[in-house]
Amino acid sequence: MQSLNDLRDLTPNQRDAVLACFLGWTLDAFDFFIIVFVLKDIAKEFKTDIPSVTATIFLTLAMRPLGAFLFGIMADRFGRRPTLMIDILFYSAVEFLSGFAPSLTVLVILRGLYGIAMGGEWGVGASLTMETIPVKTRGIVSGLLQAGYPCGYLLAAVLYGTCYHFLGWRGMFMVGVLPALLVLFIRRNVEESPAWRQHSSQRIGIGGTIKGRWKLFIYVIVLMTAFNSFSHGTQDIYPTFLEVQHKYQPQIVSTIAIIYNLGAILGGIVFGAFSEQIGRRRAIVIAAVLTLPVIPLWAFSTNAVLLCLGAFLIQFFVQGAWGVIPVHLNELSPHSVRGTFPGFAYQLGNFFSSKNGTIQAAMAVSFGNNYGLALAITASVVAVAVAAVTAFGPEARGVKFGHR
Repeated sequence: MQSLNDLRDLTPNQRDAVLACFLGWTLDAFDFFIIVFVLKDIAKEFKTDIPSVTATIFLTLAMRPLGAFLFGIMADRFGRRPTLMIDILFYSAVEFLSGFAPSLTVLVILRGLYGIAMGGEWGVGASLTMETIPVKTRGIVSGLLQAGYPCGYLLAAVLYGTCYHFLGWRGMFMVGVLPALLVLFIRRNVEESPAWRQHSSQRIGIGGTIKGRWKLFIYVIVLMTAFNSFSHGTQDIYPTFLEVQHKYQPQIVSTIAIIYNLGAILGGIVFGAFSEQIGRRRAIVIAAVLTLPVIPLWAFSTNAVLLCLGAFLIQFFVQGAWGVIPVHLNELSPHSVRGTFPGFAYQLGNFFSSKNGTIQAAMAVSFGNNYGLALAITASVVAVAVAAVTAFGPEARGVKFGHR
């Protein structure tokens, strides 16, 4: 494949930038997804129910726009590289402290702080990478970057399946401090974005940009609301679905989660590279539509093998569509606020979809703990929404960064 040959032509600094930002998003997602495996255990310790504990997921997602805004402004003003290092240190520290939460209220507050850090990482890391690499590699690198998200989910699944029996849910959060070590690699090996250095003095600001491009800003928020409902609606309560509805043990849940995240990784890379050939919008629409025939297998199968196959295919297509998003949003973004605009719009979409986990859990309970039905309804609606909103939107494939 030509895209793989193009990757071999990257300079050492470009490769280090891709690796650092991939790991930053992987480890951020790892820290986030730890909680989806232990909702039942947290509810038991704090003597509450699972829907109440999903408030931690809601607040994490709801606070991400604030993080995207604050860290994005820092990245546009002071540079992508130092901002990324600060962000990684922040989310690692909060993740570690989550393991010491004495009550559900404290845990919810800590997950809100974590949401601020998580909201900042994606936009800053994506802008640093996309502004550093050659135009011809954007598609496949976009897929690689977004593959960091399911990679983080996979790592959380491995940790849960292998270490939960002696770490407990608190110990799993404490392991989340390890991403702080990535800062040492970034400081030593990663250079600042060439596009930011070229135009660091030419700043319009996010307010002026939104005022001048308000239609684009609203469109991207709507797009990312649909996209975040697509990913979180098919991921966040799926382990709970396997544990509560099918009564599977942690090792089986972990194995299924590992397999469907392998599908997600492959899907992101395949459709990211595919978008370089057929266009960003077309690749997204194809991936979104292909989820629809897989939903019955994924949500209504009655044995672990078929559920695993359905989950692999669903995540292949869901994260396939997502694999195009880093490059698509960065290409649509005005240059002067590329550190802020993509991440802020993305995380506002997260905010508007942040009640997804709580709504799905409440739906499942109202259906007699039928989590499969809640998952199927959500996935069907949002897949159509993603395809439709994408099809009628703009595209800027191949636009040059660092130029007016």
